Amino acid sequence: MKKETKSWVETWGFDSFKLFKSREMAMFFIFSYMLGMSLQVTNGYATPFITSFKGDPAMLDTFAANNATLLVSISQVAEALCILLIPFFLKRYGIKVVMLIAMLAWVLRFGFFGLGNPAFPGVTFFILSCIVYGVAFDFFNVSGGLFVDQKCDVKVRASAQGLFMLMTNGLGASIGTILAGMVINHYCHWTDDGYLMGDWKTCWFIFAGYALVVAVAFAVLFRPKKEQK
Repeated sequence: MKKETKSWVETWGFDSFKLFKSREMAMFFIFSYMLGMSLQVTNGYATPFITSFKGDPAMLDTFAANNATLLVSISQVAEALCILLIPFFLKRYGIKVVMLIAMLAWVLRFGFFGLGNPAFPGVTFFILSCIVYGVAFDFFNVSGGLFVDQKCDVKVRASAQGLFMLMTNGLGASIGTILAGMVINHYCHWTDDGYLMGDWKTCWFIFAGYALVVAVAFAVLFRPKKEQK
C-alpha cells in the first residue's frame, strides 16, 4: 500500500488558511477573531474591578467586594451548565442564531458589570453578569467548534479547529486584552492601597458597545449556506 505523503504546508496545518477562499468561512473566522477580543476582558479584569470597591468606604464591608473570586466563580458554574443547552439550541435555531445569542450575551456580560455594584440591589447585576457568561462563552466557542467540524473536509478539520482556536483564544484574546488594558489604564489608576479605582462604568459600557457592534455586523454579514437543524 502506497504511503500518502504530506507537504510541509499540510504538516504544519497551514492548509486550513485556504478556507478563507470561502466567503462563509472567511466571515466566520473574522468574527471569531473579533469576538475573541472579548474573551479575556472579564477573565482578566472582573476580579480587580469588583475588589476596587473596597477603596470606597461605602462599599468596604460588602460581601461581594471582599469575595470577588467567589462571585466570579459563578461564571465557571454557568459555563459548565450552559454546555448542556447547546444541542437543543443548535437543532432548533441553527448556528447563526446560536452564535448571535452568544454575541448579545457578551453585551449583557459587560453591561451588567457597568450597572452593578457590590451593595444590594446592585450586586444582582454582578450575579446576572456571571450567569450570562456561560451563554457568552459556550454558545460561541462550543458551537463554533461544531460548525468547523460540519463545514470542513476531514483532511483539514484538525488544522481548521486549530485556526479557530488561534483566531479566538490566540490573536483575538491577546489583542483584546491589550486594547482593554489601554482603555482601563485611561479611565482607572492604581491607588496607594493597591486598588484599581476610576471610571469603571465607562470602561464596561465601551466593551458592551464594541460587542453590540460586532453582533449587529455579524447578523448582517454572516450568511451560512445552510442552517444547522
